[in-house]
This record gives sequence, C-alpha cells and structure tokens, in this order.
Amino acid sequence: MILPELLSPAGDQDRVHTALLYGADAVYLAGRLFGMRAKSVSFPDADLEKAIGLIHERGKKVYITCNVLPREKELELVPDYFAFLQDLGADALILADLGLLRMAERYAPKCARHVSTQLGVLNSETASFLYELGADTVVLARECSLEEIRAIREHSPAALRLEAFVHGAMCVSFSGRCLLSNYLTGRDSNHGECAQPCRWKYHLVEETRPGKYMEISEDGGTFILNSEDLCMIEHLAELREAGIDSFKIEGRMKSAYYTGAVTNAYRMALDAMGRGETLSVSTARECDAVSHRPYCTGFYYGQPQQYYPDSLYHSTAEIVAVVYDCDENKTALLRQRNKIKAGDRLELLLPGTCGIPFTAEKLWNESGEQIADTRHAEMLFRMQIPEVAPPYTIVRTARSSGSGL
Repeated sequence: MILPELLSPAGDQDRVHTALLYGADAVYLAGRLFGMRAKSVSFPDADLEKAIGLIHERGKKVYITCNVLPREKELELVPDYFAFLQDLGADALILADLGLLRMAERYAPKCARHVSTQLGVLNSETASFLYELGADTVVLARECSLEEIRAIREHSPAALRLEAFVHGAMCVSFSGRCLLSNYLTGRDSNHGECAQPCRWKYHLVEETRPGKYMEISEDGGTFILNSEDLCMIEHLAELREAGIDSFKIEGRMKSAYYTGAVTNAYRMALDAMGRGETLSVSTARECDAVSHRPYCTGFYYGQPQQYYPDSLYHSTAEIVAVVYDCDENKTALLRQRNKIKAGDRLELLLPGTCGIPFTAEKLWNESGEQIADTRHAEMLFRMQIPEVAPPYTIVRTARSSGSGL
C-alpha cells in the first residue's frame, strides 16, 4: 500500500530535528520573506540552508512557505529570493498568489509549485486550471467536505497531488482570508501578523451606553468566533480513499513537543494503516497529550461547531525535558523544559511508541552531583531513562487518564 505523505510544520531548527525524528516525510517552513506567519517562526538565510541540508540528508523533502498576498512594492524582492531558494535546494514553494505562481516558474523552475490553502481551492475546475498553470500540488480549502474531495480527485488530472489538513487549529474565516485583525489591531493577517481576535472574549455595547458591557451569554461574554481544533487521526483511511496524497499538520508556531508528539501519533496511525491494522486507542489518545482546544472533524463530515465557553488549551501531559545525549547505559543528558523532581512519574516518548513510563529515581547536575529537582530554566541535567534515546527525544509527564477537556 502506498501511504500518503506526512507533512509536518517547523518554526525553528529544533522543530525540524523533532519532526524528522518522529517520522515526517516532509517538512514545511518559512524563510525570511513571504511566510504566512510571524517573523519569529521564519528562518534566517544561514539557518534555512542548514535546515534544508539536514532534511535532505535524512532523505526527506522541504517545502518553503511563500504564501502571503504581496503588495506591488514587494514584487521586486521576488526574483532574487526565489532564485536563492532554488539554489538552496528547496523541493517546493507554497504559494497563494497567482502572480507569485507565475514568478516561481520564471525564477525557480526547479522547485515544484504548491498552491496554498489560502487560495481556496474548492472544485476540480480550479484545481485543473492551477495544474495547467504549473502547480504540482494544491492544498485544498479547509471548507471541502470528503465527498467534494472525492469529486475533485475524480475530475482533476491524476498527476496533480491533493494535499489537505488533518490536524491543528482552524480559522473562522474562509481559508484564512481574514481582515478582522487588520481592522481591530492594524496587524495584517494576510502578511503573517494575525493577532487572532477570533479567540477573544466579546460582549455587546449599546450605542448610547459607551463603556457598558452587556452579556451575550448567561455567563457574560462569549468566545463567539472561537473555532474548535481539527483532529482526523481516526479517519485517515477515508481521507486516503478520497484521494488525498499528502496529510498536513498545522502548527509552525507550536512547540517542538507539539510537532514531535502529533507527528509521532500520525506516523503510527499511518504505519498501522499500511499494515492493515486498526487504529489503537492509545495512538488516538496521543493527540490529547498536546495542547489543544476541543477537537472536531472540520468540514469533512459537515459543518464544524464553534466553541463558545473559552479559548483555553487542554492537554493530558506536558513536556519536561529533551534528550541531548544518551550513553549505552541509558544515562541521558537532558535540557529542562519544566521542573522535575526525584520521584516524578514520567514517559519517554520514543519514535513509534505511545510513551514508555518510568520514575525519575535520581537526578544529577552537569558536575555529577545528585540533586532533588531541576530548579533553573533550561537547566542541563542527567537522569536514567528506560531506553537508549537519540537526541531530541521528548520526556514528558505521565499522561492523565482523561482527555483534558
């Protein structure tokens, strides 16, 4: 069985390493220009070169996001930047603008051209036309149902790859084309600066009573624009049968733990599908172990619901440390992410597992002195772990039994 590609996000070098360790087939990230996220998750040129080199060294692919909607004055930056990305060896450019699609053909002809979900592809005519314009892949609009995807696959060129999101945050606006942030904060959501006002709590204000906030719900204000998160780990077989070639995980602004744990869960689910096995409950529950809002199946099986009570995140586990090195005696050098004390119940998240439980019996600092806990942020320390683990392996708290919702 040919499995769909598993495409994971990376906002920095650590997240590139983590995505690769936990089974991504391809990684998408942003360089210094035209990325549809804040600059804090964009790679400077030197780091981008290193990241692409590492990804190719592991035999995986890298797609560079160039999916903003550019203004006229920005076009002069395109030729040199696209040529630069081609020289670095980018496998594809992810584009949301038809002008940039044409310019990519002109200035980076060796890079495949992927059309971003921002363009809003909802039908086979659009998909086929984009293929004629040189698109290798279209990332379908999140508003597509599973039945519509089947029809798009049936009536579009067989050589055109279809990509769709399977996990992550969703936007209240059509395919992310939103001006709410521009209007309320002056931050351009179509240039990677979205302030996410859809996650804010809203009250009513009556015109003649300025400053008086009136209740919308019984408890006061409401998160009326707040979307649930997408999770399709239990429906991958249906997505594959509908004709999706690439399963995309949202989250370039999420943590390395999120990238690793979600990629690991979907990797296990895909591999089980390839072996003809049903999805295990423990694998499905891995998605609860990362920070998330209540899950839904998006538009695949009908209209999704908004989540009004709050915009809080929930999880059944937290990262506590990342392995830097480990010897044959299973003594690991780790960097702290959250405080650990001797006696804590933890899990070692090796690739392809749902976490190996163990107890932190003893902790040592870098000098070899035994310590009771890790007191300092980003502290390096040593600990015995249950298996030899490669660098960037995650250690987390033992999962609680509930979903965290």
